Amino acid sequence: MSINIVADSGCDLPYSFLQKHYISFLPLIVHLNGTDYEDFVTIDPKQVYEAMRKGEIVKTSQANALKMKELFTELAKDGRPAIYIAFSSQLSGTYQTAMMVREEVLEQYPDFSLTIIDSKCASLGLGLVVAKASELAQQGMPYEQLCDTIASYCQHMEHIFTVDDLEFLARGGRISKASALVGGLLNIKPLLHVEDGKLVPLEKLRGRKKVYKRMLELMAERGDDLQKQVIGISHGDDEEAALELKRQIEETFGCTRFFISPIGGAIGAHAGPGTLALFFLNQHIEA
Repeated sequence: MSINIVADSGCDLPYSFLQKHYISFLPLIVHLNGTDYEDFVTIDPKQVYEAMRKGEIVKTSQANALKMKELFTELAKDGRPAIYIAFSSQLSGTYQTAMMVREEVLEQYPDFSLTIIDSKCASLGLGLVVAKASELAQQGMPYEQLCDTIASYCQHMEHIFTVDDLEFLARGGRISKASALVGGLLNIKPLLHVEDGKLVPLEKLRGRKKVYKRMLELMAERGDDLQKQVIGISHGDDEEAALELKRQIEETFGCTRFFISPIGGAIGAHAGPGTLALFFLNQHIEA
């Protein structure tokens, strides 16, 4: 590619996919049992979920600033322009760190073109954007046009998801502990989405069947040209639920292109096992 695409593990794309498509990678950090692991690289999502089911505490932190500087420096030496599509700044400090590291690298390599985009997306919502950016870069889309197109994809990416246990979101400060307690006592299955990069509760439902039904309704209300899209589904070690949602989407909308993957350790540590997430565009984008 004439343009380097950079992603972090907040995109929940399999490491093998990133390698196959020559996407540079910045892993977020997963802390488990006193050891730091690189998300998707030195720890598998399944290990994280197994630990959480045992009651072990899993913590996370942003991508390592030193490794980030090493990567940006390598890209600067390579000479090709680069675009880093970052995990939402509302959910991680990685974007802010990247902006500071960028300035340091540009002092040494002032002619290097490096655009850092705050995607305000998460999981496969970000992953679909990264995959599209890689595809367009391989097709030779000019740099400025590619930056604008990526920004548009980020702006119009819908995130609809549910979690099995609100306690995990509460531990990470993503929702209030009071909300988590009420949800757990009543066996409520919450639906959430992302607004301006933040997790926002939509509504509360009882039972997985009602959750599926409401996800499809929201998809119908918000989606645009769904049959032409790649639909993203990510899951917290619950592939069966992801495949069932896929089946219902196929039957309801006639969609034929899907990207299904596990939620990585960095996001899974906050969302928990049993999370199910759906991603699609709310506006058709010509690219």
